[in-house]
Amino acid sequence: MSELEYQEEVRLGAQGRMVIPAQLRQALDLKTGDALIARTRDGYLIVEKAAVTRQRLKTRYAGVGKRSLSKELVAERREEARRESGQ
Repeated sequence: MSELEYQEEVRLGAQGRMVIPAQLRQALDLKTGDALIARTRDGYLIVEKAAVTRQRLKTRYAGVGKRSLSKELVAERREEARRESGQ
């Protein structure tokens, strides 16, 4: 994991709104109207640009389109059935 680059205390305002400090917005190149994805993991709030999320997922699952998951499932089931029948 990368080292902490910037930290600042923020507070929740009306209706749970949080203002992202200018230094953070500049460091992350956040602009008005940017789509962000917010999620939780292990008690942390993670907010990232939607484009970053899409790219990360695209990279992670790049190989999936090159193989047939349904064919693999059918092959696994056939092998399991063969073993169970004692063949």
